[in-house]
Amino acid sequence: MPETIVSDKKAISRVKLHIQGLDENIQGGVPEGHLTLLSGAAGTMKSSVCFNVLYHEAVAGKNGLYFSLEQSAESLVNHMVNMDYDMRRINLVIVKELSDLKTRMAELQDQTLGSLIIVDIGTIRKEIHDVNTDNNKSWLNVIKNVVKKIHVEAGCPLLVLDSLSALYVLSRFENPRIELFYIFEYLRDLRITSFLISEMPLDGSKYSEYEIEDFLSDGIITIRLTPFRRQVVREIAVVKMRATNCNNDIFSLEFRNGQFQALYGGQNPLL
Repeated sequence: MPETIVSDKKAISRVKLHIQGLDENIQGGVPEGHLTLLSGAAGTMKSSVCFNVLYHEAVAGKNGLYFSLEQSAESLVNHMVNMDYDMRRINLVIVKELSDLKTRMAELQDQTLGSLIIVDIGTIRKEIHDVNTDNNKSWLNVIKNVVKKIHVEAGCPLLVLDSLSALYVLSRFENPRIELFYIFEYLRDLRITSFLISEMPLDGSKYSEYEIEDFLSDGIITIRLTPFRRQVVREIAVVKMRATNCNNDIFSLEFRNGQFQALYGGQNPLL
């Protein structure tokens, strides 16, 4: 379904990041159907920030798909439970076998709660023995077909892909510029709001592996670890967001009382 032209900026539908202090600085959230690159080094809480979006949207009644290419579903959920996310408020679905996908999708029809669907591709990789890991098209087709099936059958408008770096290990690209273009366009054609997690070097020299993803994405959000006095603080910034009037200040990212918060825009925190 192609993107439509709006007559008023207020008509642009948006998905909240559910980060207090940041949504207010990006006109309420990410435009629906956009692809956003969330880039950061290890330990910056990239996965938690993305899970936070899908969780709160599920609480609001929407369905979201979390595609985990490395971390097990159990590890991910246990981490979020330890952060005091109450999984009883949503319908949590974990897919570990592709053969169960049809049944799990059918079960969603009777659900009154919003669903957060985690596809544990690490386990699925062990299940599928006939996929040639030297052939990138095989694994890419598996991922694309699963995303489309869940998007269509579960009415799922939200996707997290965790992570692009793991995808590159799983699928050996021969021509990254062309192959990445088709992956991004595939998701864009589905009109699914996507958050693509990308590993950033510690020196912050680039946002993504091939430095092509930056141009293909509709938005870039970075999270960094910054030494401050005798502590390390997390900092979040919106580098770009198409169709959005952004505040590009650097905010301190904190998690307090079960809520992500962006604080001190453009100023050093008083510690």
